[in-house]
Amino acid sequence: MLRAISRPAVSLVERYLPDPFIFVLILTLVAAGCAMVFQGASPVAVVEMWGNGFWGLLTFSMQMLLVLVTGFILASSPPIKKFLAALAGLAKTPGSAIVLVTVVSLVASWINWGFGLVVGALFARELARQITVDYRLLIAAAYSGFVIWHGGLAGSIPLTIATPGHFTEDQIGVIDTGQTIFAGFNLIIVAVLFIVIPLTNWLMLPKAEESVYVTRAQLGEETTTAFVPSRPAEHLENSRILMWLVGVPGLIYLFQYFLVQGNSLNLNVVNYMFLMLGVVLHGTARNLLDALNEAVKGGAGIVIQFPFYAGIMAIMTQSGLAQSLSEGFAAISTAATLPFWSFISAGIVNLFVPSGGGQWAVQAPVMLPAAEALGADVARVAMAVAWGDAWTNLLQPFWALPMLAIAGLKAKDIMGFCLIHLVITGAIISALLVLL
Repeated sequence: MLRAISRPAVSLVERYLPDPFIFVLILTLVAAGCAMVFQGASPVAVVEMWGNGFWGLLTFSMQMLLVLVTGFILASSPPIKKFLAALAGLAKTPGSAIVLVTVVSLVASWINWGFGLVVGALFARELARQITVDYRLLIAAAYSGFVIWHGGLAGSIPLTIATPGHFTEDQIGVIDTGQTIFAGFNLIIVAVLFIVIPLTNWLMLPKAEESVYVTRAQLGEETTTAFVPSRPAEHLENSRILMWLVGVPGLIYLFQYFLVQGNSLNLNVVNYMFLMLGVVLHGTARNLLDALNEAVKGGAGIVIQFPFYAGIMAIMTQSGLAQSLSEGFAAISTAATLPFWSFISAGIVNLFVPSGGGQWAVQAPVMLPAAEALGADVARVAMAVAWGDAWTNLLQPFWALPMLAIAGLKAKDIMGFCLIHLVITGAIISALLVLL
C-alpha cells in the first residue's frame, strides 16, 4: 500500500519541487509578506531586519560546510572505506539495504545530528556500489533517520535547559536530561520510530521497472596508481610521519576531552574528531588533500543558501511573527493538549527558522509561561518543541543539503519519499506526546 501511495508523492515532488535555492527565495518572500500583513511591519523595516540578519549564521554555515568536508575526508580514508564496504556486505537484497541504511542513520543521528547526516549519506553510497537498489529511496532512507536527532544525545533544546545558566533558568530552573532525553515518554517515541521508519522505507521500495539506479562509475569509482615522489616537497606531501605527528596529538586531545574532562559531543568536536581521524587514517597529506578537493565540490548549496535562512530567521524573530504564531497555538491549548500544539507550532516555525537553538529562543518565552499557567509538564512541552523542530526537516530541504551534496542528488529526488514519513512520524510523535 505504501508503495502505491509513495508513487504519486514522488512524481508530484519531482515535478513541482524547485531547487532548494528557489525554495529559500520563496520562503524569504513569504516571511516578509507575513511580517508586513500580520505584524504591521513596514517594508523598510522588514528589509532592514533581513539585511541586518543576513550574515547571522556565518559561524554555523562554516560548521555545516566542515560537517560535509571532514565527514567526506574521514569516510574516504582506506580503513573507513573497507569498514563501510564490509558493513554494506551484510545487505543481500534491495529491501535489506534500505532497512540497514535506515537503522545506521537512526543510530548515528541519535548520537549526533551532524554525524548522522554524513554517515548516512556515505554508507548509502557504499551500499549503492554493492546492491542494485533504487538510489533515490536509499538516500531518502538515510535522511529519514535524521528525524530522530532532537530526541537523542545531541538534542539542542534538552541540552540547553539542562545547562546551568541557560536563559530560562530563572523561570523553569535546570531540567535534567532524565526528564527529557531519557524520560520514559521520549524513549518510547524513539523506540517506536526505530521500528516504524525502517519498515516504512522497506514498504515504499519501488518495483524494479520503476526504480532509478546508479552505476559504480556514476558513484566515482577510483583508480589507484603508484606515485613515486621526485621532489623534496613531494616527499613531505607523502610523509606519514608528518601526518602522525599532528594527528596523534589531536586524538590524544579527544581522549582528554571525553574521558578526563567528561565533556559531550557538539558540532565543533564532531568536525574536529572527523578531521583528526582523517589525518591519521589517510596517512599522507596528498591523500587527504585529494579527498578534500573532491569533498568541497558539493558545498555550494550550503555556502549560498544559509545566509538567506539567516535573513528569514531575523524577519521571523524581530518582527514578532514567530512569537505571534506560538501565542496563537498556546491560546487554544489545555494542559493535556499543549504538548500537541507545541509540536505543531514548532513544525511550522521550523520551516522558516531551521535551527533548534534559534527556535527555542523564539518559542520558549511563549510556551513556558503557557505551560506554567495551564499546569502542563514543562519538560514534555520542551521536548514537544524539540520534536516539532526535527519533524518538518522531512519537508524543509535545509538540512538535506550536506547529504544531497555527498549523494549527488537534488532535493526533488528524495522529498517525495520524505513526505510519506512526514505524515506517519507526525501522527506517531504527536499522539505519543499526548497519550504517554
